[in-house]
Amino acid sequence: MNNAQIAIFAGGCFWCTEPVFSQLRGVSSVASGYIGGHTLDPNYKAICNGNTGHAEAIRISFDAEQVSFETLLEVFLVSHDPTTPNRQGHDIGTQYRSAVFCQNEMQREATEKMIAAFNAAAVFKAPIVTQINGADTFYPAEDYHQYFFDKNPNQPYCMAVAAPKAEKIRARYAQLIK
Repeated sequence: MNNAQIAIFAGGCFWCTEPVFSQLRGVSSVASGYIGGHTLDPNYKAICNGNTGHAEAIRISFDAEQVSFETLLEVFLVSHDPTTPNRQGHDIGTQYRSAVFCQNEMQREATEKMIAAFNAAAVFKAPIVTQINGADTFYPAEDYHQYFFDKNPNQPYCMAVAAPKAEKIRARYAQLIK
């Protein structure tokens, strides 16, 4: 990649967010993991109890010459419900919050600007509550979580929740699909 960059988004269960972004042109890898908490080296069991403060998130490695941070941010906001605090569908808890973990000031400004524009245009029925945070330690999730959807497409949760999200983005952003 000529212009390699990182974006970190938390938008509910990482099993659902990973397939949305791994299908996009310019994205070289997507890692599922944990960020934004107070426990060192958290694991899935600890995250699920909601006591670590971490969010389930994805770290996207991308080539900014092929896809911009702003485009990824738009896909992120459209692919989940950024208006519900600590919840995505039936997944409830702080680990499922909507958040952007900005790697630099450009990402912070772009995120603030896009959220303000979406709110002004009433893109959603309620205001966006996505948190805007600075970069923090990203802890990769256990191996079995990495590319979970690709490895388990017939798993009921993947079929019911992840597949429709990925399909929604394929339909709406066909020009971005690999």
